[in-house]
Amino acid sequence: MKIIFMGTPDFAVPCLQNLIDSKHEVVAVFSQPDRPVGRKQILTAPPVKALAVENNIPVYQPLSLKDSEVIKLIKDMSADLIVVVAYGKILPPDILNAATYGCINVHASLLPKYRGAAPIQWAVLNGETITGVSIMQMNEGLDTGDILLMKETEIGENETSQELFDRLSFIGAGSLLECIENIEQNKINPIKQPQSDFSYAEKITKSLSPIDWAKSAQSVHNQVRGLQTWPCAQTVFNGKILKIHKTRLSDKIGNKSGLVVDNIGVISVCCGDGKCVDILELQAEGKKKMDSKSFLAGNNIKIGSFLG
Repeated sequence: MKIIFMGTPDFAVPCLQNLIDSKHEVVAVFSQPDRPVGRKQILTAPPVKALAVENNIPVYQPLSLKDSEVIKLIKDMSADLIVVVAYGKILPPDILNAATYGCINVHASLLPKYRGAAPIQWAVLNGETITGVSIMQMNEGLDTGDILLMKETEIGENETSQELFDRLSFIGAGSLLECIENIEQNKINPIKQPQSDFSYAEKITKSLSPIDWAKSAQSVHNQVRGLQTWPCAQTVFNGKILKIHKTRLSDKIGNKSGLVVDNIGVISVCCGDGKCVDILELQAEGKKKMDSKSFLAGNNIKIGSFLG
């Protein structure tokens, strides 16, 4: 097949790589514009563009897909299929119908759960134990198209959103080739999504970072896992912010929310249900991330003190 690929971040890279390595021809890649990155705000190409350039694939970074010249450009490519993976732009009807088999999208949830921008983080934040990848035929709605293929996977008890992100990106890449093969062989049986019982995964913001130690230990643990690596769960000690990068559920118990009940090797903190979490990795303001043992060597967090 002649394929146009639309994607931007790391998550989309394995999908594009699989297409490049396959029998199919990637005739063009569309990606978001280069953005300033880091403290020095260096203009940086998105990962998908970088991979396309390495493989001598033409790259386009339009500010809008509604531009008539962009639409004409895509139609003139006479593609068999447009593959969209975390592109970050809404596709107008003219583009949805520009290829022989239309547009398909690789989405990191078991639709209709977690439509929208941040399905992986919200699955972890909400304590889901199973998630997966859905490949859908795109329509004008937000992740509302017919399901063409779905793959499930378990979420580990201590798995972070970043770790799950990496796994799902490869599950999605394998599923994409399987789906395209099914399309070629006319083996697709589209399944309509239900009109109800769906949920949206809104963008992750820094407002989600502060830890409320009055919540259950499981909820706090999920928050830490779900917000890693950005924006990170955080708490306060002695008036200074501590970013919490890694925790585990503890067998220790306490009686007051935010109470430090142990500081031997790890920092064990009581939550609202009397259960505790062990802080394994954390980061003080202006400092590097470190394990709790190293942190405690230079910071005196006493048993009986409070976080938050």
